[in-house]
Amino acid sequence: MANKLKKGDNVIVITGKDKGKTGEILKVFASENKVLVGGVNSVTVHKKPTSQTPGQRVKEEKPIHISNVAYAENGKAVKVGFEIADGKKVRISKKSKNKLG
Repeated sequence: MANKLKKGDNVIVITGKDKGKTGEILKVFASENKVLVGGVNSVTVHKKPTSQTPGQRVKEEKPIHISNVAYAENGKAVKVGFEIADGKKVRISKKSKNKLG
């Protein structure tokens, strides 16, 4: 099945601890069905000290399952569908029927 979300899409989180937050997809992990969304699912990671760097705590974003996000159009979640236009398969918003980037 074709992936309905792509890198650069603005999405909204629909379930989980970050419900309601919006962000841009930074990376898609198709084999794991996960996406990395900027500003969402941030965790504190403790890095061990090495000979070059001291130990530290770093904030980083972790991937979130693709079923927990939805394409955001005007700040609201919309479903994504496919349509054949000019012999090519394009993504459309099922609510407004607009073509998606």
